[in-house]
Order: sequence, then structure tokens, then C-alpha cells
Amino acid sequence: MSSSAASSVAHHHAPLSVAGLRRELPQLLRLAGPVVVAELGGMAMGLVDVMMVGRVGASAIGAVSVGANLFHFVSMFGIGILLGLDYLVSHAFGGGRMHEAHRTLVQSLYLCVFLTVVLSVLLWAANHWLHLAGIDPAVLPDARAYLSTVSIGLLPFLWFVALRRYLQAVGLVRAATFALVSANLVNVLVNWILIFGNLGAPALGAEGAAWATTLSRVYMLAVLIAFVLWHARREDRALFHVALAPDFAVLARIVKLGLPASAQVVLEGGVFTAATLLAAGLDPLSLAAHQIALGAAAFSFMVPLGVASAGAVRVGKALGAGDPRGAERAGWAALAVGGTFMSFAALVFVLAPRLVMRAFTTDEAVIATGISLLQVAAVFQLFDGLQVVGAGILRGSGETRVAMVAAAVGYWVIGLPVGYGLCFRGGMGVRGLWIGLSVGLIVVAIALVAWWARRIASLQHPVPHATRALAS
Repeated sequence: MSSSAASSVAHHHAPLSVAGLRRELPQLLRLAGPVVVAELGGMAMGLVDVMMVGRVGASAIGAVSVGANLFHFVSMFGIGILLGLDYLVSHAFGGGRMHEAHRTLVQSLYLCVFLTVVLSVLLWAANHWLHLAGIDPAVLPDARAYLSTVSIGLLPFLWFVALRRYLQAVGLVRAATFALVSANLVNVLVNWILIFGNLGAPALGAEGAAWATTLSRVYMLAVLIAFVLWHARREDRALFHVALAPDFAVLARIVKLGLPASAQVVLEGGVFTAATLLAAGLDPLSLAAHQIALGAAAFSFMVPLGVASAGAVRVGKALGAGDPRGAERAGWAALAVGGTFMSFAALVFVLAPRLVMRAFTTDEAVIATGISLLQVAAVFQLFDGLQVVGAGILRGSGETRVAMVAAAVGYWVIGLPVGYGLCFRGGMGVRGLWIGLSVGLIVVAIALVAWWARRIASLQHPVPHATRALAS
């Protein structure tokens, strides 16, 4: 082996250094910062809905909780399929193949239309049979009205998701951040008008919150379409020349990579939807406390979720450029950032749970139950951050099946059965549900971080024939 080849191999196998992680962190954070703000902006819309309908009553909170969770659960299948864009677009971008990135974007928009047809049928069926879930009769009518209205905006929502993932994958993150943050102003204004019946409008309560969400999503799509066209005209005119005809080979690649990611997202989100439906069968107070505490935990979750997206893009771009060591640095840096933030979030839930609950309700009974749930949430914060970032960086490396299997086992085989048993058989109520979810999150986090370590190690080692070529 020549000295240069030996040096190359030695560098290839050199241990990951703290200095290397420090070099990666600024680049990761520059991408993650706006993505995190965008995620928080999206989550803020849901929290504002809960805060504003909370002034109507606990039943209205429950209706928004059930309707929003069911919509999110069904739409997550489409969102998950589109997660495949993280790898496909960032990999093409890293390799300088922008024509491939453009083609992937166009085909993803076609895919959104097909997904809308399928998912709309599922949403209609879920609404039609909602009474079979054992939901409190005081909550059911408003929950149905909310779900019917918010379903109208499914296609604009999926198109927005596709455009956003494309822009993130090529490093253009500020437009989506602006869209999501400014959409909160639209949401608050329409909520104020339609929930309470201001400016001569009817007081629609929970249904008014659904109309506000739908109109906000149409606005967000319009912002991204305007930005993509503006940017293409100034910087990337090749986008105007991309083939518009359906390309079934590209569609198949998106689906092949996105389907396991979609299953993982549905399995993860589905277990929280199932927990919400179980809580809905207890009493309106428990459901309201569950929804508020879940919203608070989900708000903190938006930060590692944004880091996961940035990590996926950084890993995919590095691999597309033929730099597995860069991918390794990006992945571990993302895990470090996500885990550190969630540790601080856990401290907030331990030290100031009443302050968190009082932001949403003044009902002391709801606050007391919610505080007990935030104590459980504090336990799983670190693991929640590690599992979502782990799934993201694995997706960036082109691996989506492992996260799907981990979610199936951790959430549905372990977490939900434990939670159900503690809630209904152990007499712990909604707190028992949360303990079960915590156990599931811990199992999934450990599995995904361990698999990332194995995955990136396999990418670092040259295949045998490559080693022989170097030796010659």
C-alpha cells in the first residue's frame, strides 16, 4: 500500500473528534434554527386554538383535541411519504444533480393529489364512525364539525409539506419559517372572529377554530409557491424547464423510501391519538388535562423535530457528496443538540408545571391533573428528543425501515399495552396512559441511537474490494 493510500485509510478510520463536532455544529444550527422556528410556528397554531377555545369550555377543548388528533393521524401517512424527499433531494443536491431534485419535487406534487383522494376517504370514514370510539356525548358534535371543516384543507396542506421539504433539502429554509410564523397571525384573527362571533360573524366555537386552521394552511401554501417562483426566476431558472409529465420511476422511488418512514410516523403519532381517544372515554376533565399537557410536550418536541430535519439534510447532503465522515459528524451533532435541549425542557416541566398549565386554563382541577402528567413528560423528554433525531439522521442516510420496526414494537407492543393496563386495570387513570407512553419512547430511543451507531460504522468501512484496490 502506498503512503498516500495508507494515510487516506487512516483518516477514514480516525475516531470522531470533539473538534470535528464543533466544526459541524455551526452549519447544523444555521440550518436547524429556521427549521425549528418553523416547527414551533406550526405547533403554535394548534396551541393557540386550544387556548382560545379553552375560554369556551372543557368540552370545546376536548372537541378540538379529538378532531385535530384524528386529522393529524390520517394526514401523517401523507406527511410521512413526503419525508422521503429529505434523502432524495438532499442527496441529489449534495451531488450537484439539481435536475434530479427538480424532478423529484414535481413528482411529489402529483403524489400529493393521489394521497389527498385516499386520505379524504379515510377522514370521512373516521368522522362517520366517530361515535364508536366511546367519546363523551358532550364532545362528539363539535369534534365532528371540527374534523369535517379541517379536512377541506388537506391538499393545500400536503402541497405545502412537499414544497417545504424540497426547500429545506436544498438549504432554503427561511421562506417556510416566514410562512408558518406569519400564519399564526392569520389563525389568531380568524379564531377571534369565528370562535367568539366577533365582527358580526356567527360564534362557531370549535368549528371556528377549524376554519381558521384551514385558511391559515391555504395562506402558507400561497407563500411558498410565491417564493419558489421568485427564487427560480432569480437563481434557478432550470426549474422552469423540468418535465411536468408524471414519471412513475421517480414516484416509485419516493414511495419506496417514504412508505417505511410514513409507517413509522403513523405508528408514533397513532399511539398518541389512541391515547387521546382512550382519555376521551374517561371524563372531560381528564381529556382536557391530557390535551393541554400533550400540547406542552409536543411544543418542546418541535425543537428536536426541527433538528432531526436539519440532521437528515446534512447527512444526506454529505453522503451525496461522497463524504461519510461528514455524515457521521452531522448525525452525532444533531443527537447532541436534540438531547441537550430536551434535558432543559424536562427541567421546565419539573420546576414550573403550574405555570405551563395556567397558560391554557384557569380550571384548578384540570391544572392539578395536568401537573401530574407533566411530571411524567419530564421523564421521557430526553428520550423523545433522541428518538426523533435518530429517525431523522437514519432517514438522511437512506434507512427508513428500522425506525418503522422500532415504532411498532416500542409504542404498540410495549408502550400502549402498559399504559392501558395502568390506566384501566391499575386504576391510575390518564397518568397511567402517560407512563406507558414514556416506557415506549425510552425503548425506541435506545434502539434508534444504537442502530445509527451501527449504520454509520458500516458506511465508514470500505468494502473489501475497495480495500484491495487501495493496497494495489
